[in-house]
Formats: sequence, structure tokens, C-alpha cells
Amino acid sequence: MKTITLGKTGIKVPQNGFGALPIQRVQLEDAVKILRKAYDGGMRFFDTARAYSDSEVKLGAAFGDGYVKREDIIIATKTAAKTPEDFWKDLETSLTNLKTDYIDIYQFHMMGQCYKPGDGTGMYECMVEAKKQGKIRHISGTAHKIGVARELVDSGLYDTLQYPFSYLASDKEIELVKHCTDSGMGFIGMKGLAGGLITHSKAAMAFISQFDGAVPIWGIQREKELDEWLAFMEETPTMDAEIQAFIDKERKELMGEFCRGCGYCMPCTVGIQINQCNRMSLMVRRAPSASWLGEYWQAEMEKINNCVNCGACLSKCPYELDIPNLLKKNLEDYHMVLQKTKAGENYAD
Repeated sequence: MKTITLGKTGIKVPQNGFGALPIQRVQLEDAVKILRKAYDGGMRFFDTARAYSDSEVKLGAAFGDGYVKREDIIIATKTAAKTPEDFWKDLETSLTNLKTDYIDIYQFHMMGQCYKPGDGTGMYECMVEAKKQGKIRHISGTAHKIGVARELVDSGLYDTLQYPFSYLASDKEIELVKHCTDSGMGFIGMKGLAGGLITHSKAAMAFISQFDGAVPIWGIQREKELDEWLAFMEETPTMDAEIQAFIDKERKELMGEFCRGCGYCMPCTVGIQINQCNRMSLMVRRAPSASWLGEYWQAEMEKINNCVNCGACLSKCPYELDIPNLLKKNLEDYHMVLQKTKAGENYAD
């Protein structure tokens, strides 16, 4: 496994990070077991956020009581605060939850603008003061819109950028990662499996390994998922003709208007589960499960008929998808899948 340096931070970690959003869904004891196994297996970079319910608490339970030396792990967390008052509340809560005196990489979460000194918000000044107090080591941000991400890099004010990145990335997104490296900025790649649409972990790892200075954070919830990534610590996949051909096929199939399932469009004014319903056509084919065709999801998909085209989701989608029309297309395809399934036909045909 390659060791990478996160830009000007000087942080050196294996190119195999732990995304701690999913562990909020498991019991504390199980989460601690998974986190410690990740460390014992060689992972050193752990990413969480205040917004991930009790994820920080679980990280604190796993590592905050002497199981590891604090300097042996890198902890990144995030604040979604929009005011200085909330910034300081979030920071103190995170420090308490994580059972640590400092956070290695503190990130503004899902930035809608690039905070800068003197912009009137006081937010960047909070970061500077927190660093001065020794409560954080590096000032960073996460973004889902490429324009904001590019501005973060160009500003020279941030030490790392976290942005969605997988082998389905556009040419502009690939260029963004290279721009980070050229600017001495570390890159943290989230959503490396495109919200569950990518199921070939070997190809996902081989793709990211091409980018020096980039650390992927794989969302891990189950021990068997962790085992897949830990297996790559000893034998890391590299890009070869077979994997490249597979990725080329995937890109041809999935590039363009598809929902990543991030959920930032939510809540829907009429109760549609947009982040799942908007990609149901892909999920029933790429991650098949009997539950997708069960009574629960049939009822949820029918809610698409209640869409009033209010436009609320359109303004919140980081990928600027035409959500109402995409939902309708998914519902039409879903009906076709149900009909073929009831008739005993292969709905993939």
C-alpha cells in the first residue's frame, strides 16, 4: 500500500482511509470493534463529522482511552456551522466526543461558499483562532460543487479539500484533483463508490492509486466491508488493461445524469425519498435486493406521482440534476421492472 503525503500538511498516511459516516448505523460495541480492526490492519486516516449523529462518539470510544497513541492516527471531522457561535459549540462538542485535545484536519462541511478573511462572516477567522489555540492542526473544507471546490484550491487558504471522487469522475473533476496536487493541497476523496453504485472495490482502489496526494475514505459499516479494504494493504490493485476496460465500460454506462444518493436535496416537500427513488433504476440492477421490489419501496416510489414541481430540490442538488424528470423516468422504469418480475421475465433485458 502506497503512503501518500497530504500536500502542505505534511501528513503521511496509507492511501486507504476510513469513512466513518456509516458507523452511526451500528451499535457502539460493533463500531468500536470495526474501528480498532481498521487501525490494527494498517488504516491511519479516519474521517467523521458533527452531522453524522454519534459517529464522533464511536471514534472517541475506540481510540480516546489509550488504545492507540494519539499521534499515530489522523482524525478529520467537520462543522456545518454558519455562525462563529455555532462554530465554537461544534468544535468543543467534537473535541469532547472524540476524547482528544486537538483535531488534525478541521473542515467546513459542504461549503456553499469559500470563506475568506474579512468576508464579513467571521468563519475563517474562527479557524485561524482555533489553530492558534492548538485545538486544530489544519484548516480545510468539503464541497460538492466543483466551482466552490476550485475556489477553495485557488484561494490558498485551505490545507485540504474533500470532494466526491470515483472512477466515474468527469474530466473536470480529475483535473481538480491534479490542481490540488500542483497547488500543494491535500485531497480527500469521498464517495469513492458513488453512493453504492460502484461494487468493484478492486477497480475503485486501482483508480485512486493513480493519484499521489489523494487519500480515499471508504464508507465502512460492516466488518466484511472492512476486510475488503484491508486486504489491499498487502496487495494493492494497480491499473491494468483488464481493470481499465472494466472502468471504461462502467463510465459509458453511468456517466451523465445519475443520482449519487447524497441526500442534500432532502427533505422533499411532499415526502418523496429523493435520494433513493431518484436512482432506483440503477440500484435494482447494480445492487439487486428483493427489498427494492417489496411493498415498502413500491409505496415510496408511487409518491413520485405526488411531485408538485416546487423546485426546492433543484436549488439544493450539488450536481444540478433535473430531479423531477429523473424521478419520473425512474418510476416508469420501476413499473416496467415490476411487470417483468411478476411475469417471470429478466427485467435487465
